[in-house]
Amino acid sequence: MSHLPASCLWQGALPAVAPSSLPPVAEECDVAIIGAGYTGLWTAYYLKRQDPALHVQVFEAAHAGFGASGRNGGWLIGGIAGQDAWLASLDEDAREATRQLLYGIVDEVKTVCEREGIGCDLAHGGVLYAARGVAQARRARAWLTDLQRAGHTAADFRWLSASELAAQLQIADGLGAVFSPHCATLHPLKLVQGLLHTVRRMGVRVHEACPVAGFGKGRVRLQGGEVRARWIVPALEGASTTLPELKGRVQPAQSLIVATEPLSAAQWDAIGLAGRAAFSDLSRGVTYGQRTADGRLLFGARGGYQFAGRPRWDFDPQGDEFSLRTELMRQFFPQLQDVRITHAWGGSLGLARGFTPFALRDRSRGVACAGGYGGEGVGASNLMGRTLADLICERETLLTRQRWVEGEAGLSSLRRWEPEPLRYLGYHAIRSAFVLDDALADRQDIPARLRRLVGAGADALEGLMH
Repeated sequence: MSHLPASCLWQGALPAVAPSSLPPVAEECDVAIIGAGYTGLWTAYYLKRQDPALHVQVFEAAHAGFGASGRNGGWLIGGIAGQDAWLASLDEDAREATRQLLYGIVDEVKTVCEREGIGCDLAHGGVLYAARGVAQARRARAWLTDLQRAGHTAADFRWLSASELAAQLQIADGLGAVFSPHCATLHPLKLVQGLLHTVRRMGVRVHEACPVAGFGKGRVRLQGGEVRARWIVPALEGASTTLPELKGRVQPAQSLIVATEPLSAAQWDAIGLAGRAAFSDLSRGVTYGQRTADGRLLFGARGGYQFAGRPRWDFDPQGDEFSLRTELMRQFFPQLQDVRITHAWGGSLGLARGFTPFALRDRSRGVACAGGYGGEGVGASNLMGRTLADLICERETLLTRQRWVEGEAGLSSLRRWEPEPLRYLGYHAIRSAFVLDDALADRQDIPARLRRLVGAGADALEGLMH
């Protein structure tokens, strides 16, 4: 038996699905959705819930969940990237309504799964943001202050002491953690497949292996013709640059994941995560992990950016990129030095220029879209799917009044990314600064003045991200 890691854990754990006989592509429909990932499938689901008579078609270049929706780390977060800046600017009543809307994402997904019989190994155990070392502990305290300023309470985010953290998670150098209950873990591809079966049962035509070449006013161009639609929903996120109409609006960046062999009960006793909480640390680099339903430790960290914003899905499981993730995982968990890595994979997430998600409706072109989830799309896509359904069905709701909704603005209203090579150079400069700051933050053999200078530089570069 080979001891080299295979590719995506989620894909390998599911049985192959035999091709089914599906209705042909209809030349006309009410709503044409491009992409059968979370955003596309959630939008189709809520459209049919609101108006079962709507004729909805979904066009997917590969198979449902091929992109980030079927490759991610399985965090279902009750919130979206950049939310605290918005929350802090709202009056008390509006802030509380928005907080409850965001925190309700996890329960909404749980409700749909129960209603539709979708089994996706969902465990609502919250999330632990561990402070590994003094610098991360300082960052945690500052973050908690910002969270309180945005209206969150101790019921939403609270500090755990080192002993309280150890009772839940045994992680190297853990001095404490920020805990939030507003997160769950799940099997992302099972959720995709459950949504796929559900929307097809509701009458949505999902056409896999049916790439879209582009779209214009009321028309979607396929390889063998075109489809006319009242509304077009481009739902591509990390693959947005593959369509000319979306280039420059949402840029792909990579994230890579490794998974261990199933661990023994004794090994899990040495780590914790009995309630299957998600976990991360508070380094500048983005790390994430979970205990899977079949007893593996999953660990991921952000990766690179390809010149001109090309999405990437073809990672070599034996490549050096995964060796770095494995080494970092073993730094987190020295008790796993001899555990075998069985799976290694990666993919592209989508970043909007303001590093905050968006939703918009352009009546003049018949386009409604959302994206820019910044790696938190499992939950954000549900929120945006509901939002797009309300916008298309002309419903004025709490969802459509949120500040991340661009109103009637067109795609041209979205901030564009800087031209190349500025994007490429900027991304890698910021990433290098973050890596250096994390490496030096607690090094006592490095002069404190130099550490402060590196940290200030990283802070300044982080400020350019908004």
